[in-house]
Amino acid sequence: MLDKVLGAKLQVWMERVRNELDLPVRLTLWNGISHDLGSFDTPLVSLRINDIGAIGAFLDPSLDTLGEAYVRESIDIDGKVADIVDVAYKLSALPAPSTGGASLAGKLMRKFAHTKSDDKAAIQYHYDVSNDFYRLWLDSKMVYSCGYFEYGLETLDEAQEKKIDLILSKIRLRRGHTLLDIGCGWGALVIRAAQRFGTHCVGITLSERQYDLALERVREAQVADLVEIRLQDYRDVTGKFDRITSVGMFEHVGRDNLEEYFARIQSLLTDNGIAMNHGITSTDAGSGDSPHGGGTFIDKYVFPAGELPHISLALKTMQSGGLEPLDVENLRRHYVRTLEHWTERFEARAQTIRAMLGETKYRIWRVYLAGCAHAFAVDNVSIFQIVCQKSRQPAAVIPWSRRYMYR
Repeated sequence: MLDKVLGAKLQVWMERVRNELDLPVRLTLWNGISHDLGSFDTPLVSLRINDIGAIGAFLDPSLDTLGEAYVRESIDIDGKVADIVDVAYKLSALPAPSTGGASLAGKLMRKFAHTKSDDKAAIQYHYDVSNDFYRLWLDSKMVYSCGYFEYGLETLDEAQEKKIDLILSKIRLRRGHTLLDIGCGWGALVIRAAQRFGTHCVGITLSERQYDLALERVREAQVADLVEIRLQDYRDVTGKFDRITSVGMFEHVGRDNLEEYFARIQSLLTDNGIAMNHGITSTDAGSGDSPHGGGTFIDKYVFPAGELPHISLALKTMQSGGLEPLDVENLRRHYVRTLEHWTERFEARAQTIRAMLGETKYRIWRVYLAGCAHAFAVDNVSIFQIVCQKSRQPAAVIPWSRRYMYR
């Protein structure tokens, strides 16, 4: 009886998808019967439902329910990963018949405690997967953040080096300065700063595997006399620094803690110092999650306790924390290109990653990287670099024009 009811609902759903979306998808059921979900000669995506229980993921779909069905192998999907993600977004955006309106998933605002122990566990869950895993699809310096494509034709390695150099130019780093890098990853930025400027640098991370490899890379680069890597929470750092950078880290702070986070940076900055925050933001004006359940999937499987503020909230809390924003730049299209590079490299090494992580984690990361590329491409999320100084300081800390950033 249940089979008949679900089967009838699925027939209604398929007819609605054909009429409203006309997708280049061939859907194959657990019994081997196939249905086309659009008018096309050759499907771009082949989707197989492996058990009847997975029907629920389609009757009221979201990126979370569809992603979870794929991760649990209740469904299998073949095709180019960009086409697969595009189909998932279109299905998730289809209003549920019962509501007659779009899903409210994008307006949710999840909040987490963000204690030191919770944040350390969340960071280690994501970044301690395996250094060898990240080596497979990141650039040679293992920079796990948005690259900078000056002309749009750069290789991934070139774009990541240009991104680091752009940051160092924006903060006007000079010999004799001290630099704190909050969330230093595998050490690429502090190593580059020491090599180019002879700067004394401190890089902090909560990831034990990042810490170990960053130490090794500092020694290999022969800058151990200039660079100190610490396994440390930003709330435990003391002292004063001429320059502070934070790249891809404030997403882990929590919206309610942003003012405290920026106040901490303010307290660590010298009076004439410059800081720069580079981070992903929500494009929902209320700082809600990315739409269609994407944020729920990421929190569940990829980035526990991640919270994205809208750029307006980032600027407001930065000012409340005692910092004056001096320059703001949107790098969204640069992250699209970066994620396209990462996705291509991930797909090219699919069998190696499957063998390394197992099928479940392979599927999680496959949909995560490709889904993020799509989310940035359609403005569901964005990313900004914000250069700042302590509030109520002289205005001459940076030159009159932005030309100095690009020398």
